[in-house]
Amino acid sequence: MNSSKRPAVSLQSAVEQAPTLARLSQMAAESAARLRAVQPLLPPGLRELVRPGPIEEESWYLLVPHNAAAAKLRQLAPALLECLRAAGRPVGAIRIKVMRAG
Repeated sequence: MNSSKRPAVSLQSAVEQAPTLARLSQMAAESAARLRAVQPLLPPGLRELVRPGPIEEESWYLLVPHNAAAAKLRQLAPALLECLRAAGRPVGAIRIKVMRAG
């Protein structure tokens, strides 16, 4: 039985060494930064419900648990887009996805 062990690699190191993982990590960080930029515009009860979602081409997705939250975000979308432009993170469109528990 061969008991040779490879040295442990940190998750961060593994991500940095794999271009696809590194790109996904960058996109997740960008999505989180966008959410931090717009959070002050969200009503207090909505802030904890909204999660950053994927970035696809010119669209940024926000994930919410129910239709009421989605409806409110749709009302706020123009202000959120303007806030992102002012923060130097322009987005073509904000898409909202309701995430059903399951």
